[in-house]
Parts: sequence; structure tokens; C-alpha cells
Amino acid sequence: MAETRFDVAGIGNAIVDVLARRTDDFLAENELVKGTMSLIDADAADAVYGALGDSVEISGGSAANSMAGVASLGGDAAFIGKVRDDDLGDAFARDIRDIGVHYETEAAKSGAGTARCLIVVTPDAQRTMQTYLGASQDLDPGDIDPEIVKGAAITYLEGYLFDPPLAKEAFVKASEIAHGAGRRVALTLSDQFCVDRHREDFRKLVEGHVDILFANESEIMSLYEVSSFDDALQAVHGKCDIAALTRSEKGSVLLHGAGEVHVIDAAPVDKVVDTTGAGDLYAAGVLFGLTNGYDLARAGRIGSVAAAEVIGHMGARPLTLLRDLIGSI
Repeated sequence: MAETRFDVAGIGNAIVDVLARRTDDFLAENELVKGTMSLIDADAADAVYGALGDSVEISGGSAANSMAGVASLGGDAAFIGKVRDDDLGDAFARDIRDIGVHYETEAAKSGAGTARCLIVVTPDAQRTMQTYLGASQDLDPGDIDPEIVKGAAITYLEGYLFDPPLAKEAFVKASEIAHGAGRRVALTLSDQFCVDRHREDFRKLVEGHVDILFANESEIMSLYEVSSFDDALQAVHGKCDIAALTRSEKGSVLLHGAGEVHVIDAAPVDKVVDTTGAGDLYAAGVLFGLTNGYDLARAGRIGSVAAAEVIGHMGARPLTLLRDLIGSI
């Protein structure tokens, strides 16, 4: 087995979050529907980006957020995701490296621009999001660095990136490299709409390539087309080694092997400000725990603490060093 360089290597969409505080008048002037998230094309992204003016740019994306969480917990993390050689691409690379995540995916020199999520925050704290997936969707098998995957205890795949055919091929390639090196593979289903689009392919991926599955209640029920969470638990049993299933304020349930089940309470939080990134940081905590000598129940509790930190403020990245919050776990 190759030397372990990283606890976790994440593969997913490389997105820059562009946040700006504006009034409802701005939404009306730009024909944005308050409180929604919409996928937009390059022209619309350029128009909204130009209209925003002064803004804060922070690297984002689901798996990238998880890798930021692993780093904040004190783990060694790497990320593979595609950007363009433009200003936003430079910002993404700078941000993710500054927080301690290894990132060296070569930027595209032509084609679509770096993915961006344009987030307008109105005075009532509502977030209206316009997402352009751009270059992130152009990740292909050639972008998978075998040495990074071989050197990671767990390779973590982001379901949001499952739409483009070449990205699917990249996932399979990464999984085969990881297993060939005696490593484990994790997958997050990301979103119920992703599951609805790719249900059969996700099932094949879970049963053929995935050791650790992350999903929320609606995603796991959709994957197995059942009407209750209990039925979903029965359906996922035996399909992979570990299933980590989140239930918002109800906490989470972790399944392992033939009969190990852990019900984990949600960690307390003074005030829920923004739930963006909760699942990403929960996954970060569990992945960190599994790669740093914690048993499954304690890994789940680390996930709950990480999720609680991120929902207590705006943004999908921790503002407090998570390693300082888990001493008593």
C-alpha cells in the first residue's frame, strides 16, 4: 500500500461563492426570484456578476467545503476539481490552499469560465442564488491524479458532479484506483434532485464502488423509492460497509456491517442562521473521525459538532477551528 499522504481526497465541483448584500429592489431589477436557487448559463452569470458590483468571493462547492472541514479539524485533505485560468479560478485555488487543503488540479485554458454561485443576501437574511456550473462540469478522467487517490485513506465523491458523462467516468476511475491501492471510497448523494436524475446509476455506484455512503433522509428514501426512513434503513443495509444518514434536527443514524447501528443526537446550537453546508461539514467530521482512530459513534458526534458550528453563522465554511471544539468527544 502506498504511503498515506492524506486522510481524505475530495472530488467535486470547484465553485466560487460570490456574496453580496443587496435590497429587494436589486432582486426585482434583475428579475431574481427571492429565496430560490437557479442554474444559469454563462451570459446570465456575467450579467448578474456585473450587476452585483462590490462582493465577497469565497471558494465553495460541496466536497471542497468538506475538505475545508477536514483541514479545520486538523486532518490532511486534498481536493480535485476543475476551474478555468481566470480571476475566479485563481481565487478558488488561493482560498482552498490558504485553509490547508492540497489542490493542484490544472486549470482549463479554454472553454467555460470558473463555476460561480452568485448569492444575494437581502436585509431579512434570505439568500437568493444563481449558479453557473461552468468549468467545474468539465472534470474528466485525465484530471484524476492517481498519486493523490492512492495516497488518501478515503476518496470522497460529490454527487452534484454526477451529471456529465466524463465526470461519471472520472468517479469510476478514482474508485478503481483507490480500491486497487487498498483504500476506501465514500460518496455523498448531495441532493434529492440528483438522486431522482441518476437513481439507477447511483445504486450501481453504491453497490459496486462505494464503501461509505452519506445521504440525508429525503435522498436515501429517494434512492430506494420508499416512503419511510425506516424502510430506507432496511434498503441500504448491506449495500455498502457504512451508511451515514442525516436527519436535520433529529441528528443522524450510522450503520455498519451486519448490525452495528448508532443514533447520534444533533449538537446544540444557540441559533440556526444558515443551514448551507451542514451536510458537508457533517461528512467532514465523520471522515476525519474514521481516518484518525475514532470509532464510528465518536466520528458521528464529531460530524454533529462540525455541522452545528457551520449552521450558527452565514457561509458554508467553519469560522472557528473545529479541532478546538472536539476535545471532549
